[in-house]
Amino acid sequence: MEVIRGWTHRAFEVQDMSCVGEARRHVAALCAERGWPERDAGRATLVATELTTNLAKHARQGQLLVAAREPFDDIELLCVDRGPGMDDVPRSMRDGVSTTATSGTGLGAIVRQSDFVDIHSEPGVGTVCVSRVARGGGSSAARTVRTEPAPAFDFGAVCVPVRGESVCGDGWLVAFEGGQAAALLADGLGHGPDAARAAQAAVDVFAENPFRDGAASLQAMHAALRTLRGAAVLALWADTAEVRYSGAGNVMARLVSGTADRALATAHGTLGLQARRFDATCVPRPPHATAVVYSDGVQSRWPADAIAPLLARDPALLAARIYGDYARGRDDVCVLALRPKEAA
Repeated sequence: MEVIRGWTHRAFEVQDMSCVGEARRHVAALCAERGWPERDAGRATLVATELTTNLAKHARQGQLLVAAREPFDDIELLCVDRGPGMDDVPRSMRDGVSTTATSGTGLGAIVRQSDFVDIHSEPGVGTVCVSRVARGGGSSAARTVRTEPAPAFDFGAVCVPVRGESVCGDGWLVAFEGGQAAALLADGLGHGPDAARAAQAAVDVFAENPFRDGAASLQAMHAALRTLRGAAVLALWADTAEVRYSGAGNVMARLVSGTADRALATAHGTLGLQARRFDATCVPRPPHATAVVYSDGVQSRWPADAIAPLLARDPALLAARIYGDYARGRDDVCVLALRPKEAA
């Protein structure tokens, strides 16, 4: 069994070129804290510089999200914007292609220095891009192995604290065993350190035995949170045929494919304070469906067709698009996307 504890992103709102240095210094600090070799730190800071520069020059309402993914010993850089988008992404990635009279090597440099890259762009909608730079990477071999987190499922997540907070009151975890996956998203009441402690307490309980009976798992979390602030949670278990889920409060989930959009509703209440129902509900998984779990920092009724082009791409792109377009802006945000690999 593989248990992967979630990470938190730091968000940089990129309005002009003054933001480039701030993002680069943050990535350099993450590398230094982890003792990365100079070569790998240089690759990561170069990718941060080029992504942020592209957002400053070309994008509207662009953000760069940066996280150290400890389970994979890499740094994830996600950028999302609201336009103008690219007509031809492969052409834009060629060296020498530029729309602003520059050398046109930025996207090519990002690809060369990253161990994994995925980009999706729609004219008039915007661009989402994910780059991952791994310690000891930088080779074609690394590109083939660093993006396989589990035997049967792909996942991606965006987790960002509300503006002004350094810790996120949302926490998440995924686990994999054979052809099964388990996931938890916990939203501590409010935001800040107390909310983060509540969310992580729920994550700690779930991590002890992610595949046990759903009612027992929620009951254990409820007991553990009684001395803390409390949290809304949604736990989900999936295989290729069905999805089971249980929770309390305003964490939501949807099963989305090109033809299906099914909401997974949980009981009212707050674990640790007041919750009455813990039994799990079982539903068939629509063919090729991605499970999207999200906290109430995201609008509840985003249109499924808006993310349809991303359903077969890296799940982090889907999570970033939802964050970029539908975050409320006044609370912590977590979006987790979980997809069986056969859906790709």
